[in-house]
Amino acid sequence: MNEVVTFLNENPVQYLATIGRDGKAKCRPFMFAGEKDGRLWFCTNSTKDVYKDLQANPYTEISVSSPTYAWIRLNGRAVFENNMAVKEMCIANPIVKGQYQTADNPIFEVFYLADAHAVIADFSGNPPREYRL
Repeated sequence: MNEVVTFLNENPVQYLATIGRDGKAKCRPFMFAGEKDGRLWFCTNSTKDVYKDLQANPYTEISVSSPTYAWIRLNGRAVFENNMAVKEMCIANPIVKGQYQTADNPIFEVFYLADAHAVIADFSGNPPREYRL
């Protein structure tokens, strides 16, 4: 878990892929919100297409590469939860606070990845490192 969290924090703009409600692949820039209680958390809002897409099909994959050409692929099932402690953690990020102002904003949503699987790899020739989270 620690290596995955560190990688996501060090590479703050990830790309989240979903299957859109139109059945076509969608990929969006996203930000990792943090780890709490052994879960990887993200946030969005209930008016966005990504929220609606994840409601229709919760399976997603996130990927990002580092400046040193290492990368992560992280997949799982998005589980939305009205978790005020996590919302407070998210709102501590100035970018998130600028969008939602307060953790109790009615459109502000948080989700974690259930049954998460991460692979961190690079071009070193070493085998990828895999994690079940």
